Amino acid sequence: MKSINLKEKYELVDAYWHPHQIGVVDNMQVLLAKIKGEFVWHAHKNEDELFQVVKGILYMQFRDRTEVVNEGEIIIVPKGVEHCPITKNSEVVHVLLFEKLTTLHTGSVEHEKTQTVYPKL
Repeated sequence: MKSINLKEKYELVDAYWHPHQIGVVDNMQVLLAKIKGEFVWHAHKNEDELFQVVKGILYMQFRDRTEVVNEGEIIIVPKGVEHCPITKNSEVVHVLLFEKLTTLHTGSVEHEKTQTVYPKL
């Protein structure tokens, strides 16, 4: 058991939209990612997903609205809800994700941004 320095971990990440695993809690993984621009519209059929904004502002688009998630805030996307994270003005946003180990990066959507392996930091 060791503490995890998030600032140091973020410095090791150089690709956007490519989560890295920093821990596992029971059947949940803790992922760290840098994001910039627009992601992919997708849903996770059987898993909820929690986003914590560590740095910047995340805009979580839903089909009927956009939620603004500020630094230090979280948003939980329930299973089955289509969503698309986005940042604005070329801002690089740092997020932590908490999700089941079985969660697919872009749900059932195949896209060039889809990741199938999360490197461990």
